Amino acid sequence: MKVGAFFSLMHKSSEPELILGVRNLAGLEACSRYADAVYFSTDRLSLRAKAKEISLENLEDFVSEVRAKGLKAYLAVNSTVNEARLGEVEAVVAAAVRAGVDAVIAWDPAVILRARKAGLRVHISTQANVTNHETAEFYRSLGAERIVFSRELSLEEIRQIRQQTEVEIEAFVHGAMCMAVSGRCHLSAYVLGKSGNCGECTQPCRWEWELHGENGLVMESRGKYLLSAKDLCMIGYVPELIEAGINAFKVEGRLRDPGYLEVVSRCYREAIDACKAGSYTPEKVEVWRTELASVYNRGFSTGFYFGVPGLEVFSPEKGMNASEKKRRAAGIVENYYPRQQAAAIRLLEEGLTIGDEILIEGSTTYLKQQVRSIMKEGMSLQNTEKGDEVGLAVDGVVRKNDRIFII
Repeated sequence: MKVGAFFSLMHKSSEPELILGVRNLAGLEACSRYADAVYFSTDRLSLRAKAKEISLENLEDFVSEVRAKGLKAYLAVNSTVNEARLGEVEAVVAAAVRAGVDAVIAWDPAVILRARKAGLRVHISTQANVTNHETAEFYRSLGAERIVFSRELSLEEIRQIRQQTEVEIEAFVHGAMCMAVSGRCHLSAYVLGKSGNCGECTQPCRWEWELHGENGLVMESRGKYLLSAKDLCMIGYVPELIEAGINAFKVEGRLRDPGYLEVVSRCYREAIDACKAGSYTPEKVEVWRTELASVYNRGFSTGFYFGVPGLEVFSPEKGMNASEKKRRAAGIVENYYPRQQAAAIRLLEEGLTIGDEILIEGSTTYLKQQVRSIMKEGMSLQNTEKGDEVGLAVDGVVRKNDRIFII
């Protein structure tokens, strides 16, 4: 799409909402300057059971922090709900009402009905696998205001559905892709008894596998990670996504580190703003793509947006992080001294040097800075070694047990 034509389109349609997945206050801090909203879960009824730092007990406090940063708060309640877990639905819905979340993301009718009865807004999860306008209208009749469409839809199919429904459309634009339809995978449950649909996925699709023929021989393949899908990356098609009528851009990554959330949220914010300003160019896309490749990823693809993909959407050579730029663990914070704006640190893995770019990270801490002053026994140091215990000048509040990384 030409920049001029797109600029006129942005005047006619509302700017898409940028939504980032977070698991704690550190993740919230990392993306807060760029996102419009965050989605998260508690320690119950979530597809990310490992993300337990937000609980029913502290949900209200977390939502208050989201509000303080001027963002909307969406609570994911998207796991399978067995009969024995119906009582948990009541508890989660009640906590969501008390916290004042902006919407609940759900697909199970038991959750949808109870949330609507409690007066909560509902967004339909991609787990519902909505692929046509009649299904979208069905969920709208239940009171849903927004639907996170199936990841298996093409951009053209989204355009067609957009023309036939008034419900808000949300779509994933970046992050991990599941090799199963709309994430409804049973592989983890069969292999290890850990159900992905109940939030306990062990990611066997990222393991090394061998393909055996009927004669027992191992088949030759391009690599061993036969089921590992590349990450979705639509940074090069932001104008087309908006033109198709998508109201909200969703980034997957609730279990990824805050540094990932900062880079991805900034790149997509800059892309959306560039579209609005009429300055979205191929040159900028290349810069954003390079930055996105510098943080955790499994290689990039455009998923199903431009048709049913083939083997090119899999990454058989690497099961996990394909980024060439990886942060290195250096040490841990032992204590923080606010009056001195300094921290006592212990370098467990690697030394630091004046000028190093570092990240100090914890469940409530996200601080990026340059190493500008290191002290030991009253003396200023230029370099330190693994095992040293030193004082480090810090640019913000840090906390005991926060981790220090060189980036």
